[in-house]
Amino acid sequence: MKRERVAEQALFASWVIALIATGGSLFFSEVLKYIPCELCWYQRIFMYPLVILLGIASAKKDYGIIRYTLPLSVIGGMISLYHYAIQKVPSLHELGNACGIVPCNTDYINWLGFITIPFLALIAFVLITVLLIFIRSTGKEK
Repeated sequence: MKRERVAEQALFASWVIALIATGGSLFFSEVLKYIPCELCWYQRIFMYPLVILLGIASAKKDYGIIRYTLPLSVIGGMISLYHYAIQKVPSLHELGNACGIVPCNTDYINWLGFITIPFLALIAFVLITVLLIFIRSTGKEK
């Protein structure tokens, strides 16, 4: 009984994280008028469906969704890590110029010298991935 409650809370938390990340990305683009670069769009492609899938799964307590959402989260996290590396690793900085109209090495925000938009996305993807792996370890996925 306790395992089921913890898995339920972890699924709900993963949905909340995806919802906050999606809301944040929309705030940056629609309110602050930051134009997303190409890699930002790819990260959105992997985050936005998580809101819908994890929301429905949380409401229905459908842990089988993990086999579909975990790959989205892992791939999105890898894109975020690559994007963050382009911004923060000097030898990779030049790769950002090939992204299109808005260079991928542009720092719209740079809080505390290391928190950028791709970093925020990376944190969200990592948290969602950890929660989904935790749920999988409880055996609730089946």
